[in-house]
Formats: sequence, structure tokens, C-alpha cells
Amino acid sequence: MSDKLSRQFAFLNEADKLKSVLRGTTLCDSSRQENSGEHSWHIALYAMVLAEHAERPVNTDRVIKMLLLHDLVEIDAGDNPIHGNHDPVEMERVEQAAADRIFGLLPALQAAEFRALWNEFEAAETDDAVFAKSIDRVQPVVANLETGGGTWPEYKVTPEQLDRRVGVKVRRGAPALWNHLKARIDAWFDAH
Repeated sequence: MSDKLSRQFAFLNEADKLKSVLRGTTLCDSSRQENSGEHSWHIALYAMVLAEHAERPVNTDRVIKMLLLHDLVEIDAGDNPIHGNHDPVEMERVEQAAADRIFGLLPALQAAEFRALWNEFEAAETDDAVFAKSIDRVQPVVANLETGGGTWPEYKVTPEQLDRRVGVKVRRGAPALWNHLKARIDAWFDAH
């Protein structure tokens, strides 16, 4: 039992580092950048509140678990904003290595369970993972809308780019959410 608890605490202590990873997205009050720990908590809350709007029925508990785990790899890989300029193949390699290391801190059964949830989220093939990906994409859009465009001007985001990189994924798992936000998105781009 002692070794198991030591491994679990080692994982939890490592996960604390996620609070130090700054994201491109700012808080809705524009006071500062959010960190990845805050982002993970916030999108888990999004999933609890918005699960009824999933395109297909989902297991909210599984979705929340995926969302709490999905960004742990940023401890090693850092945050790579969706509108930023980075090599997706290299990022996948770095994130896979981070997942090996971080989930490997856990006892074998938990490591396998958590890694399987992370892999499922990354593959985005199950209804739970598709909805989780949608929620992960919605929250930064809302933050950008609440902050007068947030990072969109900095990254020179176009409506087409936003739709291609974000809208497609949101519509796949939660089209009602995208449809609800679309008028605000269009109004922002029309004004800028």
C-alpha cells in the first residue's frame, strides 16, 4: 500500500505543475492569462453544465475525467495555442512522450486507465471524446468573446481560420453551442 500511495502522490504532485503552465487565453475579466490547471477545471465545469447539448448522449463522468487529464502533457510540452505556429507532428511526439512519463508515475492499473482516457480524447472517435473536444474548443472562444476578441487580433485569426480550427470540432460534438455563439462571433469579426 505504501508504494501505491507514494506513486499516487508523486502523480498528484507532478500534476500541480499544470498550474504554472500559462495559456494564450486570458481570463474573462482580462486581468491575466489563465493557466492550464484553471483551464482544465473550467472545461470540466463546462461539461457538467452543458452536457445536455451534446450531439449524441455522453457519459458526463467520463467526459469530465478526460478533460481533467487531457492537458497534463502540457507540463512537459507547454501550451500550444490553436492559432499559434507550431509543428503538429513534433507536438504529437512531445505530448506522447509526456503522457508516457506523467501517467507512468501512477500505479500500473491507474496509469493504464488514465492513459486510455487520454488516448481516447486525443483520437476523438467516441461520443464522449468528441464532446470533450468540443468543450475544450468552446471555452477559449467564450473567453475571447468576453474580452473583446482576446488573442484573435494577436494571432491574426480570420473567420475562416476560426471555423476550420475550432468551429468544425465544436459542431461535431455540440452544434447547438456553436450555433449559439456564431452570431457573437460574426458580429465581432464584422466590427473588426
